Amino acid sequence: MQELDISRFWHDDESAHINNCFNHSVQIPLGIRMSDECVFAELGEEGTPWMPIPIQRRIELNRRYNDKAERIVGKRLLNEDFLPADAQLPYVKRIGEVFGGQYIYHNETEWLTQSVYSHQDLEKLLDQVERMDLRAFMLPENWEAEKKRVYERYGVKPSLMRHIRGPVTLACSIMGTEDFLFLVMDEPDLAQRFSDAIIKVTLGMAQVMDEECGTTAQETRGFSFADDNCCLMTPQMYELFGYPVLKEVFTKYAPDEKDSRYQHSDSAMAHLLPLLGTLDLNGVNFGPTVRIPEIRKHLPRARIDGCISPMSFMRNDSEALIREVRRDCADALVYNGVNITTAGSINNGSSLESLRLIMQVIQNHGRRD
Repeated sequence: MQELDISRFWHDDESAHINNCFNHSVQIPLGIRMSDECVFAELGEEGTPWMPIPIQRRIELNRRYNDKAERIVGKRLLNEDFLPADAQLPYVKRIGEVFGGQYIYHNETEWLTQSVYSHQDLEKLLDQVERMDLRAFMLPENWEAEKKRVYERYGVKPSLMRHIRGPVTLACSIMGTEDFLFLVMDEPDLAQRFSDAIIKVTLGMAQVMDEECGTTAQETRGFSFADDNCCLMTPQMYELFGYPVLKEVFTKYAPDEKDSRYQHSDSAMAHLLPLLGTLDLNGVNFGPTVRIPEIRKHLPRARIDGCISPMSFMRNDSEALIREVRRDCADALVYNGVNITTAGSINNGSSLESLRLIMQVIQNHGRRD
């Protein structure tokens, strides 16, 4: 391959993202911008990539990382502009807590704990959820005072709720994976009631945060789901449980063609593509075994983010990266609207030198000139 021309690469990449990557730009777009967790391995620093760290430590690490990134790939990639801790609003309870779970850190990773151990438990929980005052449950007692203080001092409004873990992944956490799958097979009416509750809660929580931020579903559109566990369901099971949640939420928050409707599921869920295709998604990120031609067959208007294996990137496996990026570039030249990135998260260990290699492969094999 020819050596990488960095300035030319970024110049050509800028126009490649126009129109949600559906264009005939000279070069296939690169979606990788790395992640905060990559600073530890890159800088040889001790740390816990998936745990919160003090803001000043985060700024210092990101700044040093960006200095290195500028030398290797020609661009500062990570955010360095963080508000002080005093600008943080109080914690707002999340959807897993509505369904009785707790978000805890275990082995330096956040987990949602199980809260349901029988069908009777689920019925009692749904009784509670269906009667719940979501606003009173979500917002802490000091919310109004703190919201006013933070806005007056920093001009910061509450965050909207436009992304959640998907319905299947949520249910697997709340019930346990096997029990949940058996529920859908053995008690479809109760499973459907669970799905209906997730719809009601999602729309209700999103509306609460819309009101707190001073907007509406019509004014601020778009919604996304991260549902890795959807791969565990047959199409019939997913149509009963998961599909209705996405359909109803997108109907309210993304009713028009250009409103963002995004699904992340970095798992082997290709068997669900025909169903997902009927939702007219316009952005997807699926598992590394779910390839561009298959996705495009069912999702003609979706920007496809993928399909580099996150493990190839994390292990800095040069041969695998060259092979996978060449494959995706070849597909992208045939099937428009492809954004070269990983099929899943960018993990600590993924190096800037590997990113440079990906850029080099795109410049050599992902051009239309």
